[in-house]
Amino acid sequence: MLLKMKEVLQSVPKFCFPFDVERVSQNQVGQHFTFVLTDIESKQRFGFCRLTSGGKICLCILSYLPWFEVYYKLLNTLADYLAKELESDLNETLKSLYNHPVPKANTPINLSVHSYFIAPDVTGLPTIPESRNLTEYFVAVDVNNMLQLYASMLHERRIIITSRKLSTLTACLHGSAALLYPMYWQHIYIPVLPPHLLDYCCAPMPYLIGIHSSLIERVKNKSLEDVVMLNVDTNTLESPFNDLSNLPSDVVSALKNKLKKQSTATGDGVARAFLRAQAALFGSYRDALRYKPGEPISFCEESFVKHRSSLMKQFLEMAVNLQLFKQFIDGRLAKLNAGRGFSDAFEEEITSGGFCGGRN
Repeated sequence: MLLKMKEVLQSVPKFCFPFDVERVSQNQVGQHFTFVLTDIESKQRFGFCRLTSGGKICLCILSYLPWFEVYYKLLNTLADYLAKELESDLNETLKSLYNHPVPKANTPINLSVHSYFIAPDVTGLPTIPESRNLTEYFVAVDVNNMLQLYASMLHERRIIITSRKLSTLTACLHGSAALLYPMYWQHIYIPVLPPHLLDYCCAPMPYLIGIHSSLIERVKNKSLEDVVMLNVDTNTLESPFNDLSNLPSDVVSALKNKLKKQSTATGDGVARAFLRAQAALFGSYRDALRYKPGEPISFCEESFVKHRSSLMKQFLEMAVNLQLFKQFIDGRLAKLNAGRGFSDAFEEEITSGGFCGGRN
């Protein structure tokens, strides 16, 4: 949602109850969830929520920091104060949080006697069980559907995810999107859609939208075209496309085998498996960088799509038109031409996996 600050505060209450309040209660939808508002500079502001008092009250913290675990823990403390009517403790903690400067990664923070946390390092790969989003996503969705969803995101489809638990729903949205790293979903991104905005599902452009199951019938009654739909509760994915078969089969089978290994299920195993797939698909971008004396470094699309493997060539011809790929290349070129250079987990994976410097 693209909003200015004044509009943000007016829209928050609707996002705090993104389900049919007449039909379902809090114990049916769960407690924690997160919505996203996009500001006029295209920066994402997260709304971390906790339903309490039977779903009649929603505690919400707005922040640009994607600190899911920290804010959920903090919301539990605030809900506890609320239940015990400790209003001064609640206000003191909120005031302390608001006035605290943004801490560096891995720095301990004390907001009150009951509220202590360590500022997370969000630059590393998400790990299981530390990353709540990735953990819930990996537990809730089977490997085949994870692969199908990944392929659909790489084709920038219109995607709807639905679940009866808000925590699972928004975790699956955030978790699946994080696996596109080092790329980012560039289109409409609404982890949970409130009832008054259901018409967004009729948008002609790509989107990644979460919808609570109490609203899904209303959505299905609309004229939806070419929509990929994942029902997390039944673990079923419906799609009019064969996106997975458009990805090189060797990349898909390697990713599938990794995800099915028991050892992958903890630590950064899942995130690293997808990172390796991304490196296999896009790592040869380095070979297509062009260096000419006195000129900015550029990217040669023609060189990038030249590949011995016809399936990979076919995929890359499609990939160069993706917004997420264009944004990635623009970002890399901007850093190179500013003389800043870069080194991250993706570049390390390209090097260690040998995904550039040759055409496989």
